[in-house]
Amino acid sequence: MEPTINNINDVMSLTQQDMQQVNRHLKQQLNSEVVLINQIAAYIINNGGKRLRPVLMVLLARALNYEGNQHINLAAVIELIHTATLLHDDVVDESEMRRGEKTSHEIWGNSASVLVGDFLYSKSFQMMVQADSMEVMSILSDATNKISEGEVQQLLNIGNVDITESAYHQIIANKTAKLFEAACQLAGVITGQNKQQKRLLGEYGMRLGTAFQIADDVLDYIADDDSLGKNLGDDFREGKLTLPLIYLLKSGNETQQQQVSSAIQSPDETNFIHFRQMVLDSEAIHYTLEVARQHSKQAQQAISDLPDSVAKGALLFLCDYAWQRTQ
Repeated sequence: MEPTINNINDVMSLTQQDMQQVNRHLKQQLNSEVVLINQIAAYIINNGGKRLRPVLMVLLARALNYEGNQHINLAAVIELIHTATLLHDDVVDESEMRRGEKTSHEIWGNSASVLVGDFLYSKSFQMMVQADSMEVMSILSDATNKISEGEVQQLLNIGNVDITESAYHQIIANKTAKLFEAACQLAGVITGQNKQQKRLLGEYGMRLGTAFQIADDVLDYIADDDSLGKNLGDDFREGKLTLPLIYLLKSGNETQQQQVSSAIQSPDETNFIHFRQMVLDSEAIHYTLEVARQHSKQAQQAISDLPDSVAKGALLFLCDYAWQRTQ
């Protein structure tokens, strides 16, 4: 009897064998003569969370009946690019916690974290060359470039109370969802899908990644520190306007709009406690989750024509999990 997908642990179990190969490949590739590189790389890789981006590639390879092994190397490349962005993000954001552990820059300092992030980027490009495919190189280099653009866009919008919902979505598309999209497109490339099929796979990744990020922005207000793995309200204190606050600025009453506008210019812990309650008492969370749900629904539609399989069931489950999860 084939397994059924009822929760995220079922998804992890389904992909466990392939992901063990991905993890072994990562460790082999990150074996450097420079001890500090090994230390920092091992620290952040071993705290890698669910590794959803490579998991997507593994699931799609299985759903598309792939029998080769290129997906292992490319899934590792995706994870390395993601890990490099985390190292740089945590330095820029001055984050103290990541997945419930101290960030690398809190342990080794900013310079070491940035430089090891650069090493991971360069290593990922060495590895992607092994695919011997210009299409693979094009997808991954474009994704890496867009991620950097998204980081700069977010930086430019710190404290910007005039940010539009459209601009917010563009930042998410570049900074977060682009790598989800790339992982799914690569699965289409190595399985020989046509242009339209690869477009739909990319659409699935883009919509799913967007839903995940929007849900993360909700968790910054409704989760607790332990389950979130970072300090609650970090985005607010950094002056980042995510969708719940953008909603209040656009649709809240005059008092809410004025208070949010004032507080985001000089955010602190007292302000966050007050505005967290304001967000919870408003329609902001409901509205934001509905936007995430719509993206998840569009992700499901994008892979509706895939043949039925346990892997497809897992991909569809992730669409619901993306916006309904509590951590």
